Amino acid sequence: MVGQPARRAERRLAAILAADVVGYSRLMGEDEVGTLEGLKAHRSQLIDPKIREHHGRIVKTTGDGLLVEFGSVVDAVRCGVEVQRGMVERNAGIPEDQRILLRVGINLGDVIIDGDDIHGDGVNVAARLEGLAEPGGLCISRSVRDQVQDKLPYSFEDMGEQSVKNIARPVRTDALSALAVAATSLVAVSDQAPTNAQSPPTVANTQATMAPRLSIVVLPFANLSNDPEQDYFVDAITDDLTTDLSYIVNSFVIARATAFTYKGKAIDVKQIGEELGVRYVLEGSVRRTGDRIRANVQLIDTESGTHVWAGRFDVNRADLAKAQDEIVARLARTLQVEMLEAAARRIELERPANTDASDFVMRGWARFYLPASDAHHQEAKRAFERALEIDPQSVEAKLGFATVIVESVAQGRSRSPNQDMAQADKMLAEATERGRNNPRALYALGMLRRLQNRLTESKVELEAALALNSSDTPSIMSLGVTLVYLGQPEAAIPYFEKKIHLDPHWHNISYGYWWLAYCHLLLGKTDEAIDFLQKTRAANPQLSALYLTLAAAHGLKGDINEAKANLDQSLKQKPEWNSLAQIHKISQLGSPSPQFVMLREKTLDVGLRRTGMPDE
Repeated sequence: MVGQPARRAERRLAAILAADVVGYSRLMGEDEVGTLEGLKAHRSQLIDPKIREHHGRIVKTTGDGLLVEFGSVVDAVRCGVEVQRGMVERNAGIPEDQRILLRVGINLGDVIIDGDDIHGDGVNVAARLEGLAEPGGLCISRSVRDQVQDKLPYSFEDMGEQSVKNIARPVRTDALSALAVAATSLVAVSDQAPTNAQSPPTVANTQATMAPRLSIVVLPFANLSNDPEQDYFVDAITDDLTTDLSYIVNSFVIARATAFTYKGKAIDVKQIGEELGVRYVLEGSVRRTGDRIRANVQLIDTESGTHVWAGRFDVNRADLAKAQDEIVARLARTLQVEMLEAAARRIELERPANTDASDFVMRGWARFYLPASDAHHQEAKRAFERALEIDPQSVEAKLGFATVIVESVAQGRSRSPNQDMAQADKMLAEATERGRNNPRALYALGMLRRLQNRLTESKVELEAALALNSSDTPSIMSLGVTLVYLGQPEAAIPYFEKKIHLDPHWHNISYGYWWLAYCHLLLGKTDEAIDFLQKTRAANPQLSALYLTLAAAHGLKGDINEAKANLDQSLKQKPEWNSLAQIHKISQLGSPSPQFVMLREKTLDVGLRRTGMPDE
C-alpha cells in the first residue's frame, strides 16, 4: 500500500545443505520407473531419516535434489557425510551405470526467511558448492570448515578459492572426495524412518548386520623404540597402511583422523567395532634398534574379540623411507588375503542357505588367492559363476570369472585357450565399460594382453594397476614377465625382487627365483643365474623349467657334463622338450618380441645346443 513502510526482511544465520542426483536426466532416460523407485527408496530409508536424526528441516525438493536447513553446522556436515557414506553401502553390487550418486554442498551464511522458504547468498553459495562437489563427495565453504575442523574427524582437502556463478566474490572451498567418504566409518541407517528425531537407530544395535565384510580400522601403531623422535616414523606407517588398504576393492577403511582419536587410549576392540561399524581392528607396534626394524601386528575380529591373524615383519634398513614402504606393502598384501579368507569362512558359517552375489564373489577371491592348483581354480571359478547366476550384471563377478580364466590359460591349465581368452576379453570389456580404475581389472587385462601377444598394451595396463595399488604383488610379478618378453630383462629384475621382498612366504616363490635366474641368463650373467636356480631348486625341485635352464646355464659356462646331467633330468620331467623348436613352442606364453628372441638365441639356445639338444 502506498505510504506504508516496507516490511523488514527477517534473517537468520543457518547451515544450508544442497544435494542433487548426478546424471539424473540420463538415468531417467534409461529407466524412468527404476530411477524414481530407487530415489524414493534412498529418500525414505536413508536420506530423510538422517536429516531428522541431525535436526535438519527440508526446505524444498525438486525431482533430483533438495535443500535442507540446519541450526548447527556440525549437524549439517555430519548429516551430509553420513548420507554419502550410506549411499556407498546402498550402491554396493549395483552396476555403475545404474547407481544413484549424489553431490552435496554445504554453506554457513545469512538467509532471508520467506514463510517456509529461505533465500539469499547463503542459499546460493550452497547450491554452487554442490555443483563443485565430486560425485559421491562433498564440497563445503571455508566458513563451514572453520566451524567443524576441531569437532569432526573428516579429512577435508583445501580446494582454494573458486569463482562461482552469480556470486561476486570468490568462495574459499574445501572438499571431501568420494574415496575419503568411503574410508569413513559406516554409520547405521534405519530401514524404516524413525518415528521422531529423538530416536535414531544406533550403531551398536546394527553393527553386526551393517558393517561391510572387508571393513577395518588401522589403529595408531605403538612406538616401542624408547625414542620419541621415532613417533613420526611409526605414525607414517599407520597413515600409509590406511591409504593402501583403501585401494582393496570393496573395502571400507576408517579415515586416519578418526583412527588417531584412539591413540594412547586403552583399547576395547568390541567397543571400537560398535562405535565405528567395522568388522576388524588392526593394531601393532614398531621397534627400531639401529638399522633393525621390527613390526608386530594383529588383526582382530571386533565381534568375537578373537585374533584372525598375527604377524611379525623384520626389516634391516638404514633408509627409513624404504623400510616404511616395505613394511606397509607387505602388510597391505597380507591383510588383503587374510581378510578375504576370514570373510569367506564367515559367509559359510553365517549364511549357507542365503548367500547373495557379493558373498559368492568374496568366496571366489578367497579361493583364488590360495596356493595355485586345479582344485582351487575350479572352486574360484564356480563361486564366480554362482555369483553371475544370481546377478548377471555383477561387475565384480565378471571380473573374477575373467581373471580365473586368464590365469588358467597362463598356467597351461586351459583345454581351449583361444576360446577362454575370447570369453575373458568380452567379460573384461563389460566389467571396465564404465571405468578403468580397478587394479584387479587392469591386472587381468595386462595378463590377457600378454597372452594375446599385445605386449606394449600389457605393459601399459599393468603399470596402470600399480599406479592404483603399488603393493599389488600379482601385478608386480606380471609386469616383470611382460618386460622379459619385451626383451628388457634388466628392467624386469627389480619387479621380481620386489615381489619376493613383499611376499617372502609366497607359496610359489620358486617362480620368482626362476624368473630372476632367467633374466640373469638372458643378460649373460651365468653365475648369478645358477645361484638363483639353486634357490629355485631348494624351493621347488619339481619346477618344470628348472633343470632345462640349469642345463643352458652350465652349457654357457662350458660345464658340459653338469649341463648334460641337468638336461637328462629335464627330459625325465618333460620328454616332449626334446628340441629347441619344441621348447619354444610349448613353454612360451604369447609371442615374445624380436629383442627377446635375439637375447634367447644368444644365451638359452646356445647353452642347450652345447649339451647336444637339436634345433628340430
